[in-house]
Amino acid sequence: MLDGAWWPRSRDIAAELPALITALTRYLGAISRVGLDAAAWDELPTRMTIDGRLVHIDSFPAGDDTVLITRGDRDLFSLLVVPPHTPPDAARAAMAEAVRVDNVTRAEQILIDTGTGSGAA
Repeated sequence: MLDGAWWPRSRDIAAELPALITALTRYLGAISRVGLDAAAWDELPTRMTIDGRLVHIDSFPAGDDTVLITRGDRDLFSLLVVPPHTPPDAARAAMAEAVRVDNVTRAEQILIDTGTGSGAA
């Protein structure tokens, strides 16, 4: 269900997203689109230029504790978003659970199970 995890340090998408996109681009190739929960961030632009490439940002009114990453036209990757205020031990536990090969637990339940909270990041 999940392809990875992300633990941003703040709710400022302009400060947090470039590092994520740069890191993912090294492994996945060019990222064209990102889907985020509008309520989880202070402000969401509709697009950003990151590393010289335009990245479109889609926002949704209700979150499911994930960020959706699109590469090309069809490839979609789903990452657990660990809330910025999460204590380090709980964040590490949530990220470890999200990347387990046999994991089929939904993002929200992982956050509840690891004590990071529930609801949108």
